[in-house]
Amino acid sequence: MIKNKFSLDFQWPTREPFLFCAHHLDHYPVGTKEFGPEHSHLKGRNMGQDFQLKDGFRMYHGAVVPGFPVHPHRGFETITIVRKGYVDHADSLGAAGRYGEGDVQWMTGGKGVQHSEMFPLLHQDKENVVELFQIWLNLPKRSKMVDAHFKMFWSEKIPRVMSEDSKVRVDVIAGGFGGVNALSPPPESWAAQPENDVVILLIKMKPQGKLKLPPSKLSATRTLYFFEGEGLRMNNELAPARSGFEVDSQKEIELEASDQEVEVLVLQARPIGEPTVQYGPFVMNSKQDIIQTIAEYQKDQFGGWPWPREDMVHGAAIERFAKYPDGRIEKPGVI
Repeated sequence: MIKNKFSLDFQWPTREPFLFCAHHLDHYPVGTKEFGPEHSHLKGRNMGQDFQLKDGFRMYHGAVVPGFPVHPHRGFETITIVRKGYVDHADSLGAAGRYGEGDVQWMTGGKGVQHSEMFPLLHQDKENVVELFQIWLNLPKRSKMVDAHFKMFWSEKIPRVMSEDSKVRVDVIAGGFGGVNALSPPPESWAAQPENDVVILLIKMKPQGKLKLPPSKLSATRTLYFFEGEGLRMNNELAPARSGFEVDSQKEIELEASDQEVEVLVLQARPIGEPTVQYGPFVMNSKQDIIQTIAEYQKDQFGGWPWPREDMVHGAAIERFAKYPDGRIEKPGVI
């Protein structure tokens, strides 16, 4: 059943068509009026490349506000699941947003987009905790040069499955589980075709909670990331805490929590099965594709950057919203 197992650090191993999975958990201090930590917290950091956990948090590529200032993508998708805190989005299409506290953003990079992902410290009277997953999902060759697209899954709308005894909750981000289907992904996504069996689940189990993962429809890659708690059993075998497992997708798996709450992320999909060449934020099918991508990005930066700052943030109001390239504004509960 278990094909491979590994320990979980900051960036987690993935199987094709997933390219990348990172778990960010940062306990940021009280925020300033500039939405970042006080300067005293920035001493001794490798600013601009601060990926080492220090005082409970990282600044990543941020200099004032933690996060990832403007950078490009081409040829794949990002799926960002924000469990705690907030992310401010801005992109070269003119789209923007603030999302968090359970929201998911699904962005198709396609033929090219620039965007920024900043973690504004909105609370000036208490700690700012930010926890999120970012998952990269490859695009097939036929979709690598489609128009960029982004979509919000607001927390209130994400389908969830509860066990009869209320000891297990499953957030269905992609695909289906327990007779419940996820919200529709962007139209050009590998996940948009049901036959590709793309499934992303977040599982939370209370003590003595039990769950069965049924076999996949077709042969697919399936990876389980046991990232929170201790005492998880997989088919009655104890799983080490903070560990990942590549498993046979066509065999049922029974999960059981012992005396602690545990959480598991599941990534599953039928492989695309095409050559993949990656150069940083560009994922194409050949070296020549990458050379062409770099040349095109150097020429026009995928449409430029319409925002006044590279680390764009959206003010002090603690509210979630999305502004789309056509100017449409979307808010949870007002869609």
